[in-house]
Amino acid sequence: MLLVLMVFLLLYNRLMRPPVPRRYTSSKKDHVHGSKNHPEDDIDPEEIGSIPVVICASEERLGGAMATINSVQSNTKASVFFYIITLRDSIKPVRQYIENTKLKKIKYKILEFNPMVLRGKVKPESSRPDLLRPLNFVRFYLPLLAIKHNKIIYLDDDIIVQGDIKELYQIKLEPGHAAAFASDCDLPSSHEMVRSVGMQPASQTTYMGFLDYRKQEVRELGINPTKCSFNPGVFVADIAEWKRQKITKQLEKWMIENFKGNLYSSAMAGGVATPPMLIVFNDKYTTIDPLWHVRHLGWSPDARYAESFLQRAHLLHWNGRFKPWDFPCVHIDRWEKWFIPDPSGRFSLIRP
Repeated sequence: MLLVLMVFLLLYNRLMRPPVPRRYTSSKKDHVHGSKNHPEDDIDPEEIGSIPVVICASEERLGGAMATINSVQSNTKASVFFYIITLRDSIKPVRQYIENTKLKKIKYKILEFNPMVLRGKVKPESSRPDLLRPLNFVRFYLPLLAIKHNKIIYLDDDIIVQGDIKELYQIKLEPGHAAAFASDCDLPSSHEMVRSVGMQPASQTTYMGFLDYRKQEVRELGINPTKCSFNPGVFVADIAEWKRQKITKQLEKWMIENFKGNLYSSAMAGGVATPPMLIVFNDKYTTIDPLWHVRHLGWSPDARYAESFLQRAHLLHWNGRFKPWDFPCVHIDRWEKWFIPDPSGRFSLIRP
């Protein structure tokens, strides 16, 4: 009887253990999706001395991620190592897309993300379901992934890099800062873009556009609602400092607070992934050159930046509803320059 009880307790503890992102890896040299060894023991020599770029690749947006990777690789002479994060069912399509196109020459590793880690932290909303994709929260869990670098670059999948990624990686983070972002107030052209679609810049450039200041928990933070915000679709992170400050735990705390009290919603400017980062990194981030994050290209199917300005931009971000693989969308030509057709035919562009 005692033996049965002990077995029951062991099974209970295993089943109720909180999930974490899986550290299964898959590199171009290793086609095994799951490794029996600890990832820390599987150090790929190609990772050493390379610029690490983290990007998520969901199957329904796979062409976007591949275009981002192609633009990064094509515009630098530096060695780049891509950590491509996806869900278990998408591992094979991601690998096939890479290995059957010109991207087969890149250095990369595919990492699986376990969405169960989000249980009890994210509630379904209907206004912007795309912002609730599990991979949208990978940026919160960077230290839990099998990444062998203390400093990384994170990029969303609706981005094109026009500059040399080495310049972005070489930014020096200030002491005590775990990340570097581009401030939303540093680029007047972005303000003009927001006005052109009938929105007030404050809704896209300050904390009031992301947090519900009617809630006591938000007011108690003591953050001025007119303070400049930032977009976490592009950032440089110091993983060691991230761990030291327990950034992931802090982000999870605010996810849970929102789950219980609806402190922000996907109906607001940045969905549900941006507000926790705005709270946790308030006054604690290094700023990057705003030309390394020119955004709002996806906010309107009509409003456009001047071509002379886009030529100077190092990075373009189609954040918003109008993605460059869909139609309508602006500045499609700048994105299509880096798009690589899916050899399997599963991902295809929507065009008139």
